[in-house]
Amino acid sequence: MLRAGYEPEFAKAVTTYLGLCLSRTVDFTSSIARWKPDAEDIVQGLTRQAVAMVWDYTENNVVEGAAGTWRSMHSRILGVLPNLFAGDTPGAVTHGTATSLPWPDDYFDAALTDPPYYDNVNYSALSDFFYVWLKRTIGDLYPDLFATPLTPKSEEIVQDPNRQGGREQARIFFEQKLTQAFREIHRVLKPDGIAVIVFAHKTTEAWETVINALLEAGLYMTASWPIHTEMQARLNAQETASLASSIYMVCRKRASATVGEYGRVRREIEERVRQKLEQFWEEGIRGADFFMSAIGPAVEAFGKYSRVEKLSGEVVTVGEWLEYVRKLVSEFALGRILKDPELGGIDAPTRFYLLWRWTYNHARVKFDEARKLAQGTGIELTEHWDRAGFVKKEKEYIRVLAPHDRDANFFRHERFDSIVDVLHKAALLWERGDRKGLEEHLLHAPFSGENIRRVAQAISEVLPDGDKEKQLMQGLLYSWRQAQPTERSLFTEES
Repeated sequence: MLRAGYEPEFAKAVTTYLGLCLSRTVDFTSSIARWKPDAEDIVQGLTRQAVAMVWDYTENNVVEGAAGTWRSMHSRILGVLPNLFAGDTPGAVTHGTATSLPWPDDYFDAALTDPPYYDNVNYSALSDFFYVWLKRTIGDLYPDLFATPLTPKSEEIVQDPNRQGGREQARIFFEQKLTQAFREIHRVLKPDGIAVIVFAHKTTEAWETVINALLEAGLYMTASWPIHTEMQARLNAQETASLASSIYMVCRKRASATVGEYGRVRREIEERVRQKLEQFWEEGIRGADFFMSAIGPAVEAFGKYSRVEKLSGEVVTVGEWLEYVRKLVSEFALGRILKDPELGGIDAPTRFYLLWRWTYNHARVKFDEARKLAQGTGIELTEHWDRAGFVKKEKEYIRVLAPHDRDANFFRHERFDSIVDVLHKAALLWERGDRKGLEEHLLHAPFSGENIRRVAQAISEVLPDGDKEKQLMQGLLYSWRQAQPTERSLFTEES
């Protein structure tokens, strides 16, 4: 055995690295490891934060081969080791819990964390995959770490109804534990220390929870940056409302108990948010990431106060601030999408449609998030999901319909209340080659030709290449450009 004849701590370290090597190899030799035809090689089973079903699994040669073998994993660990000892002060790994940190008050200059997001990832369950092998190989070296048959789960900060007795209890558990963890960060930070919190969640509800937890812990945000952290290959904007960015929030301890006056703080938020939105737009941040990026600057403005009160003495909630921020972002984004800050002539349902396509493309979104986007444009979502509307409710999700998705009765309508409805029918008439019907339809539309074209152009520009709706709008716009000036139609503006 390696441990015989060697200094005990050295033998323990080497044995630990060998155990990690085996643990890594297991990922390539399980029944969920799959074959990658283009590379003619093995891909590990846990390529994402879930145990996925695979149809093209294969068996790996543990000894020889390119990927996932003992030799390749051993080489990777050897490549990392020199970097672990490159500095003058070696790092220390401590086993503990975020809700009860084993350090005294005012100890650290900085604390950095990427907290869990509700039920996005069940870390402990995934860790069991490796835990059982590590327990068998090096468990005797670390009896405190491997005392249980599987990873401990009762105190994990995750929203899991199966563990916590139901959905509401799970939500309360998660939020209380997250606040407790932030309070511990506040406790161990020096008075002039900073905490960097990384967060990336597409729901306003999740953001409200995190911000409330920070404020209740006595931390306030002094700066924030959206940083692209997700590989484009992982994002599928046509099907999911995915984020490409994470927001890095720099927080400090609140040193005063100043109470903010609502009107003044609101002006501070508007000035700060609009300033940052200009910067984010120039940097190419778009869609759902753009909305999320605006939250940081807003929290910088109101979070420095212990609370903000209206003249009546009523405390303004984080939810109210986020609703106001969403409205600011909606107005700014629509002005840029339409290339004109003046939105007169563009009806509210069409504004909502444009923002949806820009933010989510064709993705399904949970009702509450869809409702909040609708609120920012001044429409009631429930009024638009009847058979004639362009909104469809699918259980707890909302989908915004493209021209081809509309009900058959929609095509027979002759008068419409929104520009997007006019455009949807126009696109379908154009696709059928019904030029006469298209001209009649546009002539009787209760909107100016200029505004109809503006919206068609905007829809075309916000949708990705290859999108069917984008192609319809491009075809319609091309027809308008090719129309003869003498033709009396909305291809040329009526006098």
